[in-house]
Amino acid sequence: MRGSPAGATRGSEARGLRQRPWWPWTRRVLVTAFLTLVAALLWQQAQSIEWTKVARVLRGYPLSTLAFAALFAAASHLLYTTFDLLGRRWTGHALPVATVMRVTFVSYAFNLNLGSLVGGVGFRFRLYGRLGLSEDEIARVLGLSMATNWLGYGVLAGALFALGVVSPPEEWRLSGLALRALGGATLALALGYVALCAFSNRRTFALRGYRFTLPVPRLALLQLAVSVVNWMAIGAVIWVLLQDEAAYAQVLGVLLVAAVAGVIAHVPAGLGVLEVVFITLLAQVGEPRVLGALLAYRAIYYLAPLAIALGLYAALEAKARRGP
Repeated sequence: MRGSPAGATRGSEARGLRQRPWWPWTRRVLVTAFLTLVAALLWQQAQSIEWTKVARVLRGYPLSTLAFAALFAAASHLLYTTFDLLGRRWTGHALPVATVMRVTFVSYAFNLNLGSLVGGVGFRFRLYGRLGLSEDEIARVLGLSMATNWLGYGVLAGALFALGVVSPPEEWRLSGLALRALGGATLALALGYVALCAFSNRRTFALRGYRFTLPVPRLALLQLAVSVVNWMAIGAVIWVLLQDEAAYAQVLGVLLVAAVAGVIAHVPAGLGVLEVVFITLLAQVGEPRVLGALLAYRAIYYLAPLAIALGLYAALEAKARRGP
């Protein structure tokens, strides 16, 4: 039986946590303290924002701009549904293509708004499980999807950071040179994964209780292609809404910084984190324009798909109750 790209076993990690009973409590304290600090900083920042100017930006959007942004958002969500189609091909399960795409869309919409644990993981296990997939198959689909997402991220972020497209402000502890070095390392890791899939004679690896099985080279290249285009489509949504106030490459680079910051912060939907990063790194655009664009982006890319996903989720649950 092939192993899961995300790892099918968690035994050693669980044993390690049992040997450190203080860690769960410490982690909760640290996360709570961090979120409290973020909330305080956001509240302080919100007091200085000229919300009337932000509202003026939102009211001033031409219908054509919103339509183009919605088009790129739809393209991104459609591309994301192919991530689980790659997992379908990898595992060989027999769920119909349309069903897989609906499950992926629903999971992604809830992932964006409620966090990866609830959306990306929880909804996939519930829906795929009710539709007849085993836990091992679901884990392998989920693992390949996560690998696909971060593979494209690694290539784009690595290239943009290494080229110096994003310049950290002086008050950040991360210098421009350090960000370039980080970009080079990220790019090397992503391309190393593709090279490993293409040239490694050994196909299965174990690390700290997790088992990884490499996809075939063609599948790895498909992972890379769809993920890169997906991240570029997301960046295009925000770039269109900024209405030529910043170069596309810079907007995409800032988005990639904000994405990893949101993952580190573990804040559902990256609330506040996205805004802080964009305001800081696109200071030349101005707060009202940046916040107006990000509010429109959240409505188009997060909330509108969530409204659609709620209806699709109800339909999938009904289909699962009916059985095959």
